[in-house]
Amino acid sequence: MALLADFGTSWTKTFDTVGGARKIVKTRELNSFRADWATGHNTAGRAGRTVNELIALGNGALELTGERDCTVLDVGSRDVKYVKFAGGRVTEMNWSAKCGALTGFTLELILDYFKIDPARVEPGRGIMGVTCGVLGMEQLFEAIAAGRSCESALADFTRGLATNAYQFIGRPAQFYLSGGMCDNPLFLKSFPRGVKVLPLGRFVLIEGLRKEMGLGE
Repeated sequence: MALLADFGTSWTKTFDTVGGARKIVKTRELNSFRADWATGHNTAGRAGRTVNELIALGNGALELTGERDCTVLDVGSRDVKYVKFAGGRVTEMNWSAKCGALTGFTLELILDYFKIDPARVEPGRGIMGVTCGVLGMEQLFEAIAAGRSCESALADFTRGLATNAYQFIGRPAQFYLSGGMCDNPLFLKSFPRGVKVLPLGRFVLIEGLRKEMGLGE
């Protein structure tokens, strides 16, 4: 029996290896919770054994896709990171808390503030030249103050975030997406036309932990 956890900045994903129960809870609500195996930015002091996030991301992607040549991008609340494989071997990996600073958190915050359903917003026609979620907020609110609708400004803002993340991973023709953004239709549709984005969901790093334990599918 083991409890696995991906302690993200905003959200924590957990998995019980016995019952198979998966849960997503706000990290700030986990006071005394402790996992047996864990990964994620807020893991320190919360688990018996820890696994590096990039290792968990790569292992989880290989396990879920069954592919030996692929790129997986994880867009989190605090940062963006990716791993590339060729022949089942890692060829490149990178992590940025600067160009991806608070990407997921900022977009989630704005959607909640304006009470906007991203599924009802059409992709932007323009691209806000944002380098990260934090710096982009100023442009977003300036656009709204100038008369743009919240939905229109948000669409261009989201497209700017997606474009930035896409350039960060080297602009592949196809890639897998990991993290909470998999549940955001607007973000998924904001990448350049013709690029194939394949969502893997929010439990990719958990799958990576399972593989480390020898419990992969």
